[in-house]
Amino acid sequence: MPHDNTPLTRDQILATAEDVVRRFGPAKATVVDVARALGVSHAAVYRHVATKAELRDLVVGRWVETTMPPLRAIAAQRGPAPKRLRQLFDALIAIKRRRANDDPELFAAYRTLAADAQSVVAAHVDELVGLAAKVIRSGVKEGTFRAVDPVAAGRAVLVATSRFHHPAHAAEWVDPAIDAAYSDVWQLLIDGLCVAKSPALSRARPVP
Repeated sequence: MPHDNTPLTRDQILATAEDVVRRFGPAKATVVDVARALGVSHAAVYRHVATKAELRDLVVGRWVETTMPPLRAIAAQRGPAPKRLRQLFDALIAIKRRRANDDPELFAAYRTLAADAQSVVAAHVDELVGLAAKVIRSGVKEGTFRAVDPVAAGRAVLVATSRFHHPAHAAEWVDPAIDAAYSDVWQLLIDGLCVAKSPALSRARPVP
């Protein structure tokens, strides 16, 4: 809670909003509820956030942003593109599973909020496609991937693997056969992308 002589910041608002969502569910992600939790007037919060919809978009955006640094780092690395592409999606899957396992209530709440934060989710998907495209583009350049449209191929890989990382499929992630299914899907994808089959590069360890 901010002190009387300390200006309220957007970061404080979003951190408090996340705590409110965790404790009371997505229905409480409102300006009034967050102001009450902060011990300030709702007018003070409205100086930073214009509407309930904007508040929810910002909360979802903050949550999404925390998943991105390790993925950006993988995409920026050097090395064989097939291996890096697998690492990128292994990391994406591991992050989503960890969040679902460690804080299932908050994970479920964000699924609900994200359904209305369409522009935020679209931007997130576009960045994921962009990261995959970056790796695929380097693979085309190095000669390990066929001459494909990197963006279209990146989007196709993201869609093809959605069962393993999209929150809508979270209930399926406890299936003991999920890792084997992921490996099978990946083998098909990499065989389609590669100029020649590269079993040593495509068969990485399943996500723990």
